[in-house]
Amino acid sequence: MREQAQAIVQLENDKVIVTQWTFAARAETGWHKHGLDYVVVPQTQGQLLLQSSEGEKTVDLVQGSSYFRRAGVEHNVVNVNDYPFVFIEIELKQ
Repeated sequence: MREQAQAIVQLENDKVIVTQWTFAARAETGWHKHGLDYVVVPQTQGQLLLQSSEGEKTVDLVQGSSYFRRAGVEHNVVNVNDYPFVFIEIELKQ
């Protein structure tokens, strides 16, 4: 079993939940399903492994280059880098 990524909620109000995710090398989020639309803002450049029911995919993330996903995504996210990785997740409340 891999080390778990650390999640720190930085802000929560009636509009958003802002969480900083910090991964040690090889750490993972664990399987989870997103109940809200969300935006990810990478704070580090590198690769993450996305595991889902559709298989596995390694993605390249660029520091500061944000992306959006719809609610319903179910996956495990793994830091495949040999160094820590950090991103900010902004969940949009309906």
